[in-house]
Amino acid sequence: MTTLYEGAFAKLNLTLDVLGKREDGYHDLKSVMQTVSVRDDIEIDVGTGKPWVLKCDKPGIPTDETNLAWKAAKLYLDTIKKDPDGLEIRITKRIPSQAGMGGGSADAAAVLRALNDHYGNPLSILALAELGAQVGSDVPFCVVCGTAMVEGRGERLRKLSDMPDCIFVVCKPAFSVSTPELYKKIDTVSIPKHPDNQAMESALLAGDLEKVAKNVYNVFDPVVTDEHLELNYIKSLMHQYGAISYQMTGSGSAVFGIVSEFEIAAVICNMLKANYPDVFICKPV
Repeated sequence: MTTLYEGAFAKLNLTLDVLGKREDGYHDLKSVMQTVSVRDDIEIDVGTGKPWVLKCDKPGIPTDETNLAWKAAKLYLDTIKKDPDGLEIRITKRIPSQAGMGGGSADAAAVLRALNDHYGNPLSILALAELGAQVGSDVPFCVVCGTAMVEGRGERLRKLSDMPDCIFVVCKPAFSVSTPELYKKIDTVSIPKHPDNQAMESALLAGDLEKVAKNVYNVFDPVVTDEHLELNYIKSLMHQYGAISYQMTGSGSAVFGIVSEFEIAAVICNMLKANYPDVFICKPV
C-alpha cells in the first residue's frame, strides 16, 4: 500500500461575469481566479485491497461516490485504465463549504494531481485540467492553480501574471447561497455593472495592487447582498479597518478583503471574529 499526500487550495474570484445562458443549460462565465493558501489536506491510500472508502473530518460532507474527490479518482483511473486494488481517500477540511471558494473542486483537483504523480504523470497538467472539467466547473482551474482567466463553463484557462504580494482576509457568514437558484435569478435581473477583465489583466501585468483592488468585481455580489444585507456589514467593517477592496467570491457567501499589510489583516480578522467563526487570513499561492 502507498499513501499519497496533496494540498487542495481554495480559490477566490477577483472578477466574475456571467455572459449568458448556453443551449446546454449552463452559463458562459468570464472570471479572473486566484488560488489562496487556505487549504484542505488530501491523503490517498492506494492498494488497500479493500472496497473504496472516503473519509472527511467535517460532518455534512458526502463520503460516497457523490463526493467530487471520489468522482475525480474514478474518472482518472478509468481514463488511464488502471486498477488501484482498493482506495481510501481522507480529507482534512479547512475550506468552508458553500462559500464560493471551490472547496469540493479543490479536493477533486488534488486527487487528480496526486494520482497522476503516483502513476508517473501520464497526463500533462493541461490534459489533467481538461479531464477535471468532467468533474466540475471549477476543477480545471483548481488543477492548474495560480492566477488565471477562466472562461466558458470553466474549461478554458489562460494563465495570467501573478497576483501582486498582498494579504486576503476571508469571512464566511453563517448563511449559504444555492448556486442553481442564484443563476436562475441572474437570468431575470438586469446586470447594472460588469467587471472590466481587461483592466484587471493589465493591472496584474503591471503588478499594481491598487489597480487590481480597484477592478475587483463580481456580478453576483449585488444580487446576493440584496437578500443578505449582512454582507454590507462585513464589507463596511473591512473598509473601516483598512481593506483596499472587498467583494463576495463565486456565488457566495464568503467575502474577501484585500489588504497590504499583515497588521491590518489581523485587526480586521479580530473585529470579524466577534460575529463570525469562519474568518481566515491567507496569501495568494
